[in-house]
Amino acid sequence: MNLSSIHLESPLQSAPMAVKPSNEYSEGSIRVLKGLEPVKQRPGMYTRTDNPLHILQEVLDNAADEALAGYGKKIKFTIHADGSYSVEDDGRGIPFGMHPEEKAPVVELVFTRLHAGGKFDKGNGGAYSFSGGLHGVGVSVTNALATRLEVAVHRDGQVATLVFSAGDVIEPLQIRDLQPGERKHGTTVRAWPDAKYFESSALPMGELVHLLRSKAVLMPGVAVTLVNEKTRDTQTWQFKGGLRDYLAQSLHGEPVIPLFEGEGFADKNNDSFAEGEGAAWCVAFTEDGSPLRESYVNLIPTTAGGTHDSGLRDGLFQAVKAFIDMHSLLPKGVKLMPDDVFARASYVLNTKVLDPQFQGQIKERLNSRDAVRLVSGFVRPVLELWLNEHVEWGKKLAELAIKAAQTRQKAGQKVEKRKGSGVAVLPGKLTDCESKDISVNEVFLVEGDSAGGSAKMGRDKETQAILPLRGKVLNTWEVDRDRLFANNEIHDISVAIGVDPHGPHDEPDLSGLRYGKICILSDADVDGSHIQVLLLTLFFKHFPKLIEAGHIHVALPPLFRVDVPARGKKPAIKVYALDAGELEAIIEKCAKDGVPREKCQVSRFKGLGEMNAEQLWETTLNPDTRRMPAVQFMHLDFAEAAAVVTKLMGKGEAAARRELMELHGDAVEIDI
Repeated sequence: MNLSSIHLESPLQSAPMAVKPSNEYSEGSIRVLKGLEPVKQRPGMYTRTDNPLHILQEVLDNAADEALAGYGKKIKFTIHADGSYSVEDDGRGIPFGMHPEEKAPVVELVFTRLHAGGKFDKGNGGAYSFSGGLHGVGVSVTNALATRLEVAVHRDGQVATLVFSAGDVIEPLQIRDLQPGERKHGTTVRAWPDAKYFESSALPMGELVHLLRSKAVLMPGVAVTLVNEKTRDTQTWQFKGGLRDYLAQSLHGEPVIPLFEGEGFADKNNDSFAEGEGAAWCVAFTEDGSPLRESYVNLIPTTAGGTHDSGLRDGLFQAVKAFIDMHSLLPKGVKLMPDDVFARASYVLNTKVLDPQFQGQIKERLNSRDAVRLVSGFVRPVLELWLNEHVEWGKKLAELAIKAAQTRQKAGQKVEKRKGSGVAVLPGKLTDCESKDISVNEVFLVEGDSAGGSAKMGRDKETQAILPLRGKVLNTWEVDRDRLFANNEIHDISVAIGVDPHGPHDEPDLSGLRYGKICILSDADVDGSHIQVLLLTLFFKHFPKLIEAGHIHVALPPLFRVDVPARGKKPAIKVYALDAGELEAIIEKCAKDGVPREKCQVSRFKGLGEMNAEQLWETTLNPDTRRMPAVQFMHLDFAEAAAVVTKLMGKGEAAARRELMELHGDAVEIDI
C-alpha cells in the first residue's frame, strides 16, 4: 500500500438532517452532520446494532484483505478480559505518512473519514484488486461506535501508534523505531465498543467462531487464531484442503455422488470480465438432512446469498438438464425446474468480483447483476464435462433431480378438503346420528344406495350414521396422500369421520373423530369382499392410527336365510347363516330336531339391498345380535403387514399375488 492508493471522498454534506426543537424553520434550522456524526446519529444505517460483531468484522475484513492480496499469513482475534477486542495481522501495515492532498496522516484518515480507503484504487497495481471492505465506511464506523480505539502499525522499520475516543483523536500519531524482536510489518487494532449503541454488548460466540473458521477455509495456508483471555482458551484454524475439507466436515447427510469441486477465473483475454474475477466452489448432493449453504464475495460472508448464489444455481441446473437431455432420462410429463436440482445441494461458494455491489452496508447480500453470468459461466461447463466423464454418477444425480420434480408436480396437484365457512362440509349423502358421544356413535360405510336405504330405515337414529358408497372405492395402496381427495368417496369418508389421512409414524389429530366405531358394511359375496378389502387397504395405508386404536370394524351380514317350519309346539323360525359352512350346520341341527332337510326353505341373499330394514337391523345393525369384529394387526407388526398388503394390492405384484393365493388361499379364515 502507498499513499497514492488512498482515495478520499468528502463526508456526507447534506444528510442526515436534524431540526431544532422549535417552530422556526429557516436556514439556521438545517444541521449538517460532519465527519463521523452521521454514524453516531444513525448507527443502524451503517452496521448491525444487535451486538458489536459487525463493527469488529470490519477490522477483521481488512486483515483478511491483506492475506487475500498475498501479503499476510496470520490473523489473530483476541477477546480481552477488560471487554475490548483486538485484531492483529502480519500484512503490510496501514501507511502512516502524510496524505498528499489532505495533509493528515493516512492512518488517521482511514479511521476518521467515511469513504476513505485503499480499496477504491481499482487500477492496475492498486493496493487491492479484490477486497471485501469496499464502501470505505468500515473501520471508521468501528471507530465512531467505540469508547476507545487503539491502532499500532509496524512498517518500514518503524512503529506508529494512534488512539481515538468516539471517533476523535485523543493521542496523536507517535512514531518510533522498531525494537529488536518486534515484528517488522502488520497492523493491530484494539477496540472498546460503546455499549449504548448495541442491544447487547456480548458477542455471539458461535457466529464469531464460524466467521473466523470460514476465513481460514477460504484462504488455504492462512492461520486464523482466536484467543479468549476470559476463558483462557485458544483455537487456531488452518485448512490446506480448502473448500472440500470444510464442506465434507460440515455436511448433513450422506452425499449421493462424490463432492463436485471446481474453480474458474477470467484471464486477461476475457472479453466480459476483469482478470481474476471468477469463483471457486464445492457442491454436495444429499437425499436427506438440511442443506448447508455458505457463500462469500472476496472473503465476505453473504448470509442472505445474492446473485453469485443464483449463478451457481443456474450453472448446476443447465449442466444437469443438458446431461438428462443427452441421455434421454426425463420421463414423459415431467418438467425439470432449477430448484429440482438445487433443492438437495449443499455448497460453499467463494466468488471474486472486482467491484461488487452489496445490499446495505452490512454486505449480507450481493446485488451485482453480472455475478449470475460470471459464476454460471464457469460452473456449467465444468460440471457438464464431469457428468459425462462419470456417467453413472451423472445418472444418480439425474435421478435425484427427477424425483424432486415429480414430488413438486404431485404437490402442485394436491387436492384439499372442500370447505365452506372455514370448516369441512359434511357429505350430503351422510345420514348422521343424533348423539355427539363418540363412545357410542357408529358410522356404517355401506355398499350401494339401495342397501343404504334399508340401513337408514333400520338403524338406531340416536347412535348410528349411514354413509352410502357408490361403486368400488379406489385402490389407494399406491396413491400419494396429497391426491386422495381427488376421489369423491375417499373425500367423503375422511370428512365424515373427522380425521385427516396420515402415516404409521405420524401423530395425527384424532380430536375431531366423530364416531367410536367405523364399520365396513358390504355384501356377503365376492364383490362385497373386494370392496371390503379396498376399504381396509385405505384405512391401513392412510388411517393406520384408527386401526391401532380399535376404531375400524367389519360388519358380517348373512349370506343365507333358513325358514324352519313349525314342529309341534315349536313355532316357525328364521335362522341366518354367515356362509355355506354355517348353513350346513343349521340344516344338520334341524334334522336332529326332527325337521327334514327338504322342509327347510333356504334363501340366498344376493346383496344387502334384498334385505328389508327389519332384517338388516336384526342381522347386522343390532349390537345384541350382529357379528362385527374389530380389525387388528394380530401377530404381525406394521412392516410385516405392509409387505403382505403390497403383494395383495400392488399394481405390479400379479405374480406374487398368484403365488400367495395358490399357497395360502385355502387357509384364509375370518377370526370372529
